[in-house]
Amino acid sequence: MAESPTMPPVLVLPGTRRGRDPQRSLRPGPRRASAEAVAANQRDRLLDGFVRTVAQVGYAGTRVSDICKAAGVTRPVFYELFKGKEDVFLAAHHHGTSLVFNAMEEAHGQGPDWPGRVRAGLGALLGILAEAPAFAAMAIVEIDAVGPAGRAAREELLARFRYFFADAPETELPVPTQEVVDTVVGGVYSAIYRHIAAGRTTDLPALLPVLTFSVLVPFLGPERAAARLADPPPSTGPLPSCLTPDA
Repeated sequence: MAESPTMPPVLVLPGTRRGRDPQRSLRPGPRRASAEAVAANQRDRLLDGFVRTVAQVGYAGTRVSDICKAAGVTRPVFYELFKGKEDVFLAAHHHGTSLVFNAMEEAHGQGPDWPGRVRAGLGALLGILAEAPAFAAMAIVEIDAVGPAGRAAREELLARFRYFFADAPETELPVPTQEVVDTVVGGVYSAIYRHIAAGRTTDLPALLPVLTFSVLVPFLGPERAAARLADPPPSTGPLPSCLTPDA
């Protein structure tokens, strides 16, 4: 049975809102917003429109005109804010994954010990991605279509996950610990990738036990790692409405 993850109070990932939502439109008048506020609004709408479009037709099939249509923003404005399709992908990926990482870090810090922190952080990651399928598809699967810049962004992200092993218990491993950490992180990423690519994003929280075990076992051994799976599930909170994709 899937466990409910620890969730942050506010988390608005790219693609969880409609770019053309009337409530996000800029209204003319004597009290119109500043140029900076207008640009920020248009940028956010383009990120949302981009992520939703990529999730529907793939990165290769996404055109700038499609992004602009989904965002309700003109093509000239797009090029004022982004150099092109690759640029907006990297912006959406960096912004969204930073939010996810920060939420994981917060959940991780609430655990009673390292195994508990691992479980809480993984629970937050799986729960967030499950509630943001468009972003998950863009950031995890479609990054393969971006080319060298996408691969570099993914490697940079995976390297950040070494943070969660900084307080792992010291143990005598027959191979370099850093290589073990990178291999474990890669395995977790691969399992998540397969679920999303197969259209099973909403099922991601069910991976929490196996991923927790996989992370813990090199440092605790199989018996102690298995014993931690019986711990109470991570603390829960209501899912923020901003994570529920709208129509």
